[in-house]
Amino acid sequence: MPTIIEPFRIHAVEPLRITTAEERHAAIAAAGYNLFAVHSDDVLIDLLTDSGTGAMSSEQWAGIQRGNEAYAGSPSWYRFEAAVKALFPFRHVIPTHQGRAAEKILMAVIGGPGRIIPNNTHFDTTRANIEATGAEAVDLVIPEGLDPALEHPFKGNMDLARLDALLRERRADIPAVFVTITNNSGGGQPVSLENLRGVRALCDRHQVPLFLDACRFAENAWFIREREPGQGGREVAEIVREIASLADGMTMSAKKDGLANIGGWLAMHDDALAASCRNLLILTEGFPTYGGLAGRDLDAIAQGLVEVVQHDYLRYRIRSTGYLGDGLHAAGIPTMRPVGGHAVYIDARRMLPHIPPLQYPGQALAVALYEAGGIRSCEIGTVMFGRRPDGSEQPAALDLVRLAIPRRTYTQSHIDYVIEVCAEVAARSADLGGYRITEEPAALRHFTARFEPLQG
Repeated sequence: MPTIIEPFRIHAVEPLRITTAEERHAAIAAAGYNLFAVHSDDVLIDLLTDSGTGAMSSEQWAGIQRGNEAYAGSPSWYRFEAAVKALFPFRHVIPTHQGRAAEKILMAVIGGPGRIIPNNTHFDTTRANIEATGAEAVDLVIPEGLDPALEHPFKGNMDLARLDALLRERRADIPAVFVTITNNSGGGQPVSLENLRGVRALCDRHQVPLFLDACRFAENAWFIREREPGQGGREVAEIVREIASLADGMTMSAKKDGLANIGGWLAMHDDALAASCRNLLILTEGFPTYGGLAGRDLDAIAQGLVEVVQHDYLRYRIRSTGYLGDGLHAAGIPTMRPVGGHAVYIDARRMLPHIPPLQYPGQALAVALYEAGGIRSCEIGTVMFGRRPDGSEQPAALDLVRLAIPRRTYTQSHIDYVIEVCAEVAARSADLGGYRITEEPAALRHFTARFEPLQG
């Protein structure tokens, strides 16, 4: 049937506070025009991120009650480890409190000055953790991935020719190759199995390990099943295991396709690398069988990994995101096409061509959406990626605004409202102006920077 139906009933609800336009104008000004600094009670529809913001199932809440808080060797740890290895059978699984902790530990071991770590596209914390060690993060997404309007089934694919050239030139400086699935910075676009096999072949040829940034692995596997020739009859869990078989390790935020509110892990086959990473884990996160997490969180993740590969859930998840993307597209709003798995990305540079990239059109659009309807979104563009390690500033490859949909949280009427607000802002987009940064930290500035609108 054409109607999207949630494959669940709503068991508990929390109220939303509906604010006035005047209240929103005051709230965003007090926050320095940074959506991260707005009190969540002043947000009506929160699409800032899908990370840790979803609703857990009744079985996950049962797992919370089952959680065992033993410091070492908890039953919760063994359930977690078994659930991870059922999909990603790496020899070593190292729990962390979230994905960026896994990145921090791994990059502290394999990074360093002069090192280069290629990826299809590094996301913000991955890039920051690489650069914090003095290493260089290099993006090698295919050219189609940089054209928001172009229809292509796997715009997250790695550019194999450029990867091969980089490996030939700088092999000694490359400790690992990464592939992010799905490609968050590039519009949530998936990577094909064919492309992953090609990356694996190049890594084998040059004897470099391949790691996955696998936060949205289930959504990527669903796209493979739906879009890649010869994959349509397969179980998603089977596709995930094949993806894992092509890699030597992974970093993971369980706050995405772990369907949990906190948690993550680092996994790999290499015994020596795992030993070094565990030593850092003990210094920074905790004992190797809890890694900064409560036992109840380990149990919630274990159950989430069972639920996330269920076809009814993934069909609803991808169709729901597509519903928002198709609604915006029908309203004439430029978006990244085709629609990704976890979010819809508005092409702010195309929607606001009168605002130069260094006046942050993505930030201008994100602020306008909040002021118009209480929708909190996230700029993925020059604010997030424009500041270079040497302190200079350049326009990012794209200026996007991400509408990230929390899992199992909002209904179709909420999404209809989002479409209406976006259309209202689009109708007066020529009146929007740019912004300048008044305060910013040295790294990951988008989280805490303050802005002010430019006059005239």
